[in-house]
Amino acid sequence: MPANGSHLVLYPGSFDPMTHGHLDVIRRGRRLFDRLIVAVGSNPSKAHLFTLEERVEMANQLIEEVVQEEPDGADIEVRGYSGLTVDFAVEIGASAMLRGIRNLSDLQNEVQQAITNREVAGLESVFVVAGQSFAYTSSSLIKQITAMGRDLDALSTMCPPPVVEQLKKKKLAKHPLLESLTDIEG
Repeated sequence: MPANGSHLVLYPGSFDPMTHGHLDVIRRGRRLFDRLIVAVGSNPSKAHLFTLEERVEMANQLIEEVVQEEPDGADIEVRGYSGLTVDFAVEIGASAMLRGIRNLSDLQNEVQQAITNREVAGLESVFVVAGQSFAYTSSSLIKQITAMGRDLDALSTMCPPPVVEQLKKKKLAKHPLLESLTDIEG
C-alpha cells in the first residue's frame, strides 16, 4: 500500500472509442479505490480511428458526466500515455491495474498479462466482470458497424451519444481506417 494510505488504480486502454462497457468498469472502479486514473494509451503499432488527443478529450467529457451523475466515489483523472502500460503504472504509483472481463477469452488473456505485470513490476490486477449487456461489445465491432452500417444511431446501445456523434463525423470524413474496413468486408 502506498505510504499515504490511498489506493490508486490504473484503468488502461486504447478507448478507441470508449463504450458503455468501459464506463461501467470506471463506475465500479470508483467504488473500489480511492483514486482512479483512466490511462488512454498510444500504441504506434496499432491503427487508431481517433487520435490520442481526441480519445483523451472524449474520455474527459464522458468522465465528467459520470462524476456529475455519481458524485460519491473515487477521484478520477484521464491521462494519455505511450510506452509500456506497466511502466506508466509504476511511474504514477498505481497499486493495481483495473481490467474489465467480458468473456472467457478475455479472462485467459488478462490472467497471462496480470501474471507478467506482477512478476515484472509487482503490480496487482483487479478484474471486474462486465455486465451482461456489455459482454459482447468491443471497439473493433463498433468500428466495423461504423464502417458498414447505415444508421449509426443504432450504436447508442454500445456507446454514449457524444461518441456516436464523433463516429458519424469520422464516417462522413471517410477516415482511412473505416475505408479499409469497408474494402476488407466488401
